[in-house]
Amino acid sequence: MALLAPTLLLILGLVILVVAGDVLVRGAAALARRWGIPALIVGLTIVAFGTSAPELVVSVGAVLDGVGNMAAGNVVGSNIANVLLALGLPALIMAIPTNLSGVARNTFVCIVATLLFIGLAFLGNPIIWWQGAILFAGIVIYLTWMFFLARAGVDETILEEMAEIEEGQGGLPKSIWVDVLYVGAGLVGLFLGGELIVGNGIALASGLGVSETVIGLTIVAIGTSLPEIATVVLATLRGHSEVAIGNVLGSNVFNLFAVMGAAGLAGPVLVEPSLFRFDFWVMLATTFILMLFVMTRKPIGRKTGALFVLCYILYMAAVGFGLAG
Repeated sequence: MALLAPTLLLILGLVILVVAGDVLVRGAAALARRWGIPALIVGLTIVAFGTSAPELVVSVGAVLDGVGNMAAGNVVGSNIANVLLALGLPALIMAIPTNLSGVARNTFVCIVATLLFIGLAFLGNPIIWWQGAILFAGIVIYLTWMFFLARAGVDETILEEMAEIEEGQGGLPKSIWVDVLYVGAGLVGLFLGGELIVGNGIALASGLGVSETVIGLTIVAIGTSLPEIATVVLATLRGHSEVAIGNVLGSNVFNLFAVMGAAGLAGPVLVEPSLFRFDFWVMLATTFILMLFVMTRKPIGRKTGALFVLCYILYMAAVGFGLAG
C-alpha cells in the first residue's frame, strides 16, 4: 500500500505530461502561424521539440533534482521502446514499409547518434557539460541539414508533420487568446507532470529497493514514449503505417542529441554500470536491426512485429528481475 500513492502519482504525472506536450505544440504552432513564421521553421522547431517534450522535461528535471541516472535510463529505455513497441505494435496491424524517401538517411543519423552517445559515456562518466554540448550540437546540425533538404524539396517529412497537426483532433486553436492559453497551460502541465514523475519515481525506486535508472528504463520510459506509440498505432489503424518508421527515427535522434544534450548541459548525468553492461547494447542492437530492414528495403510485417513485442517483454523482464545488472 505504501507504494500505491507514488505509483498513482507517477502515472498521473505521465498523463499530464503527454497531454501538456500536445497542448503546447498546438498553441505554439498556432501562434507562430499568426506571426507569419514559415511552416517549415515551425515544424523543425516547435513540432520536433514538442514531440520530445516528455523525455526532455523528465530528463532535465531529474538532473536538476540530483538523479541524473534516471535521465540516462529514460532516454535509453525510450529509444528501445520506440523501436520494439512503437514499430512492433503497429506492425501487428499492418506491414510498415521501410523504403520511403529519407528513411535510409535518418537511419544513418540515428546510428551515428547512438554510437556517439555510447562513446561519450565511455569517455567520461558522469556525462557533464562538454559531452552535453557535443550531443546538443548534433541536433543543431541535424535540424539545419533537414531545413535545407526540406526547403529544396528533398524531404517533405516536416511539412507532412505540420499538416497532421492541423488535421488532428481539435486542430489548431482559433483565437490568439486561446493560443496563449494553450502555451501557458502546456508549460505549466509540463512542469507539473515532470515534478510528479521525478519526485514519485525517486520514492518508488526507494520503496522497491531499485535504482532510479530502473524506474527510468521501465515505467518512465514507456510513459514518455506514449506519444510516439499512440501516434503510430492510430496512424496505422487509419491505413497510414508509413508514418511509423519516420516518427520513431526522428524521436530517437532527438532523444539522443537534444534530450541527452540538454540533460548534460543542465548537470552531471550518472550512467550506471548496468547500462554499460546490457542496456546500451540492447539499444544499439535494436537500431542496427532496424537498419537491416531499411538496407534490404523489407517491410516490417506481423511476424517481425510480434517478435519485436516479445523481445520488449523479455527485456522488461530482464530489467525488472535484475538480470540485466
